[in-house]
Amino acid sequence: MRSCTRRVFMKGGALALFGLGSVPRFLLRTAYAEGREVRPKILIAVFQRGAVDGLSMIVPHGDSAYYSARGSIAIARPAPGGADTTIDLNGFFGLHPALEPLKVIWDDRRLAVVHACGSPDTTRSHFDAQDYMESGTPGLKSTPDGWLARGLDAMPSKNAAAFRAVAMGSQLPRILRGKAGAVAMSNLAAFDVRQDLGQEMSGVNAKRGFESMYERGVRDLLYGTGRETFEAVKTLKAADPQRFQPENGAQYPRGRFGDSLRQIAQLVKADVGLEVAFADSGGWDTHAAQGSEKGQLAVRLREFAEGLAALYRDLGPRMDEVVVLTMSEFGRTVRENGNRGTDHGHATAMLALGAVKGGRVYGRWPGLSADRLFEGRDLAVTTDFRNLFAEIAVGHLGIPARAPLFPGFPTNSASYPGVLV
Repeated sequence: MRSCTRRVFMKGGALALFGLGSVPRFLLRTAYAEGREVRPKILIAVFQRGAVDGLSMIVPHGDSAYYSARGSIAIARPAPGGADTTIDLNGFFGLHPALEPLKVIWDDRRLAVVHACGSPDTTRSHFDAQDYMESGTPGLKSTPDGWLARGLDAMPSKNAAAFRAVAMGSQLPRILRGKAGAVAMSNLAAFDVRQDLGQEMSGVNAKRGFESMYERGVRDLLYGTGRETFEAVKTLKAADPQRFQPENGAQYPRGRFGDSLRQIAQLVKADVGLEVAFADSGGWDTHAAQGSEKGQLAVRLREFAEGLAALYRDLGPRMDEVVVLTMSEFGRTVRENGNRGTDHGHATAMLALGAVKGGRVYGRWPGLSADRLFEGRDLAVTTDFRNLFAEIAVGHLGIPARAPLFPGFPTNSASYPGVLV
């Protein structure tokens, strides 16, 4: 895997500008074209790192084999008035009770579920599976870039903004590494330039700060022109996304995940040209003490649901322009293990919300009886993640169908799950 060639680190790791090759293209674009008449469609990708248990997240309560395999960690069947039971969706599938904040989105027909979704690769390694999902080439480690970066590079954009693609975090995720260019930032409030030039930064140069870097060899640091970067920084400062506070009663959960979604919403409202945003959600590797309606997994699911529900409420009508896509590298075993947890599995459940055909569970259910399990232990994959991702990339973002999103894998609309409006 190729790493980014140059970085500019901002205060507290707040911002990093990345690109591959010679000069990152986004440094050479105008920061943003004022008077843009049509707002871009936006994809917000959320990676549940650690392999979420899709069978507890979206419970197949209509499959009796689920309960026979899961002794102490099965989520109770729906029950009238039951506070800690599965929230029924369609008579067969339901939400974990901790996902209750998402039910209103389901009822609005803005939440779609794709179950038994995942990678055809059989690895049970977190690192490899995440790499394959972000590169879009399962089983192939030599792919140098991410599938979203390839898609953006192939998508015509007359006035592509410097903040066209943004990841919340100190490092750019694999999925956005490529020639299209992207920005990684940890905190909008700490959006400022910092250079660590030691004793060289003294006297008049220290006062001149960022601009003095260009006069003293910053081109080598940026691997290109520094002035465009400076202009991009000024553009975001002028847009002042922080002035946009949560609306419509939205309350984001405390912590990194909630903060990331809140800041993504601010970037959307600031109209800085955002087309792709990325956020991580960790803590899904539940090998021990997973819990059922309550416990370790329930805590993570509650934060997850509260964050997505807050984003949905906060953006209000702007959700007509947005699709939120969740993903995880693989699922977990059907049977619970001896530590009342689950081990690395195969298929899982992925969510799409916003401008989608919601109120439905998509994908073919393979069943959980012993003869239907993958390798005798896991939920089988019936929807290749690349078909879901391609549908959203092409149908929502407008990336050309001919774009090399997933090299060696032919995608076409006949194979899409059908989640888009």
